[in-house]
Amino acid sequence: MYKAMLLASAATCALLLTPHISAAATVANPICTDNTALFDPGNGEDIVIPSGYQISVFSSGLNFPTGIAFRGDSSHFEIYVLESGHGLPSVCNEQGSFGSGEFDAANPFTPDVLVFDESGKKLRGPLAKPTASGGLQSAGPAVDIGFENGLKGGRLFATDSNQATHAAGQNNSSRIVVIDPDTGDVTPFISNLPTGDHPSEQLAFKGGWIYWSQGTTTNSGVVGGDNGGGKNQQDIPCRDITLSDNVFDSGNGIMTSGYSPYGTQRPGAVVQAFESASHHGVCDGAILRARLNSPQPDTTIEPYSWGYRNGYAIRFSPVNHALAGELLVGEDGADERGARPSNNAPDNIQVARKADDGGPDYHGWPDQYGFLPSSQAVYNPVGGPGDDLCVSDPTNLPSTCSAASLAKILSEDVPLRDVLAAPPQDITSPIATEAADSSFTGIEFVPDSFVRGPVKSGAVLYSLEGDFGFSASNATDPAHEVGHEVKLINFSNPGKPLSLEISEFAHNNTFDQAFVSGIHGWNRPTNVRMGPDGCAWVVDYGAVRDFGQGGADSKYVGAANGPLVQIPGTGVIYRICPQ
Repeated sequence: MYKAMLLASAATCALLLTPHISAAATVANPICTDNTALFDPGNGEDIVIPSGYQISVFSSGLNFPTGIAFRGDSSHFEIYVLESGHGLPSVCNEQGSFGSGEFDAANPFTPDVLVFDESGKKLRGPLAKPTASGGLQSAGPAVDIGFENGLKGGRLFATDSNQATHAAGQNNSSRIVVIDPDTGDVTPFISNLPTGDHPSEQLAFKGGWIYWSQGTTTNSGVVGGDNGGGKNQQDIPCRDITLSDNVFDSGNGIMTSGYSPYGTQRPGAVVQAFESASHHGVCDGAILRARLNSPQPDTTIEPYSWGYRNGYAIRFSPVNHALAGELLVGEDGADERGARPSNNAPDNIQVARKADDGGPDYHGWPDQYGFLPSSQAVYNPVGGPGDDLCVSDPTNLPSTCSAASLAKILSEDVPLRDVLAAPPQDITSPIATEAADSSFTGIEFVPDSFVRGPVKSGAVLYSLEGDFGFSASNATDPAHEVGHEVKLINFSNPGKPLSLEISEFAHNNTFDQAFVSGIHGWNRPTNVRMGPDGCAWVVDYGAVRDFGQGGADSKYVGAANGPLVQIPGTGVIYRICPQ
């Protein structure tokens, strides 16, 4: 009877929350016009937020925004929005296929910066658009933007790349650059950083250092066919490691060791720290840092923390906080794809710090996912279109791999075999985990002026972009897909034993992406930052079509177009303000 009451209650809520879609406009990818989205953010009316807060749309119709920065004070300030450009692999997103090509000033698939005032009036931009002689790199993505002195300004830094997931072999193309906030002129600060599955990503500043998240070049420690057909660079360790005897199968007789070039087998080999890096101190799956005021910042690079698959979201806590000024990291776990596919790897909330010996601490990737070894049965692959050994058979559901290739995947990769012979140092486990494929994209500590209702002093808001459909839906309830939301962490008081309370803060009222139903909601929240006005600013990347494995909201169109089709003009900046 209790279950029946819950079902009846849920049905009533569904009727009450049925979204209004009549005003939604159909927006298409301009290269592959059969890939469309329903777009009408309205004023965010279909986003559920706690009592005591109000949501509104600051700017809409943007092209894949990922970063936001502010300069000024509460009465007058400027907003800098980074549009990331071609960030996801698909023939439909190739910047060279739009208009006159990669230097077309109107190209939505190349990065740029837009500048607004506090009223929403556009002041400048697009700035830093790629040209034959400079600007941001045309293939993208540009990921984050930030002033070295926060609201006081100073130099405006950004990260960009020609990421190799969509252009095979664009290795070491990631950069940290300085953008003139008035003219948009771009000056490289550090170049030749690793690029593959993940480029140089989010920025943080503290004590004369610039910190950045440097994601791994592969999905799970092994270069596979999913890495530019094997042309992309291998992962780079931050300390010496010893490889296991395992080699991993990409099919056609190609077997590869971890931390090695595609097709290279070196079982049991010792791999030196920073092997194959362009600079000493550079490794991946890490938080790196460099001196802000050095005449040669590339000579000051050092790893601060490592052992992350993709520690994308980073933010320093206040000193008077349960974390006592330490760096909070939102890590995105492995997908089911490539030569070492796994399923159900969690996303993690980590605390980065130096190890006792002064080097970087270590968080377990690639042989620990969350709190558990990656060989645990919960991470066994189930077979999917992203697996190197998958031979397509759309009739063999749910994997869509042929029966013979599925049997080979399950034979070779169950259980998931280790990349390393042993951990190179003690493992620092996460302080909490999120559901698989939630996808951390932003972390922000809120000021006391934002505190009310469920939000306590010292709280964190974090954004979750949601999955990209590499395996079946990650939610037991199809109506409640994980991700596509902003969540809340309340911490214990400073000086007390560390504890966390995690809850929902802002989500679409149908737990659905806006491009399916046309609700006045968001698609993929990719960042959250507190503005000088005391509001939480949420950056929404916009609509993406995917493999279609992740539930009804995927709606991937066009088998030859995939895997991830971007829809320009569907990005939005939202504000959530205390009332």
